[in-house]
Amino acid sequence: VPAFEGKDGFVLSESNAIAYYVSNSQLHGANSKDAALIQQWISFSDNEILPASCTWIFPCLGITQFNKQETEKAKEQIKRVLTILNNHFLTRTFAVGERVTLADISLACNLQSLYELVLDPEFRKPFPNVNRWFVTVVNQPQFKAVLGEVILATQMATFDAKKYQEIHAGASAGAGDSKKKEKKPAQPPQPKKEKAAPAPKEAEPAAEEEEDEKPKESKDPFAALPKGTMNLDEFKRVYSNQDILTEAIPYFWKNFDPEVYSIWYCEYTENLQGKLSFMVSNLVEGMFQRLDKLRKNAFGSMVILGEAKNNSIAGLWFWRTQDLAFKLSPDWMIDYESYSWKKLDPNSEETKDLVKKFFLQEGDFGGKEVVDGKIFK
Repeated sequence: VPAFEGKDGFVLSESNAIAYYVSNSQLHGANSKDAALIQQWISFSDNEILPASCTWIFPCLGITQFNKQETEKAKEQIKRVLTILNNHFLTRTFAVGERVTLADISLACNLQSLYELVLDPEFRKPFPNVNRWFVTVVNQPQFKAVLGEVILATQMATFDAKKYQEIHAGASAGAGDSKKKEKKPAQPPQPKKEKAAPAPKEAEPAAEEEEDEKPKESKDPFAALPKGTMNLDEFKRVYSNQDILTEAIPYFWKNFDPEVYSIWYCEYTENLQGKLSFMVSNLVEGMFQRLDKLRKNAFGSMVILGEAKNNSIAGLWFWRTQDLAFKLSPDWMIDYESYSWKKLDPNSEETKDLVKKFFLQEGDFGGKEVVDGKIFK
């Protein structure tokens, strides 16, 4: 265990071998180098993450007895692992290449219990790049279909002595029962079955009710906010299909609703020294991907400025709220703390000049050249 048997009778054991066999070629890497890197990260995941994870988490679940010295060693190992991953994901959206591979699946699955049980906000704070990657991956539809909703720990779980005693006392009792009379095993189970039968039936509606309630909790964060007079979808159509300078910018100022919408300027604050321009562009693309559900109520223009290994990122956004929109949903809070944000006065000439430059993604940006530009719409 684990084991796999195909319809043709082909049999496999070991989770990594099974994962490789049942997955499609897109998850295996685009070329032999990527394939090797994927195997590297899978080995890293199994050898560097999983053992330390089990040592730390199993006592919290009552599976094994707590050993303080071993647990502290495991915590330090997880810190080392997260440091390595944090450096790796500084300029990458996924572990290998530009899409999810078996490397991401292996890493995320072995980190899932850590994130859910023991990596509280304080512990995971030094590792923003890993956190960003993990949240991105586990919120992919294919991951959600298997893992369900992954909720990050709000406090660090500790050894549950009571649960440990219950589990192991139950196991001892079970072992004792098995040594008793081997004839008449049918009589004791029958009343248990009769009593147990109603329990699932009573529990099922509750579980269904909880599942029904979850989508209601994840409704549009903008639902309670005023809609205003601006038709954002129409502006985006004008911006995409007509001349930006002569049509889109005049349309924006004619229809902008300052009572409901607000305009913001941002700059990336973390160190990008030595990073190639395409790596910096990947940071912005990753951010856009994680903000996908914000698109209906926001528009943004981000530019990568400077030159290779000496880049900076700046952006201009507007959205349907007077505050920072990212605070409306935990899913949108992964990246925004890496930027400084300034709310702009829509009536000032300086703001109008910034809107023009960022909508066109050209002009004077403090003497820095526009290397690349990304539009969030």
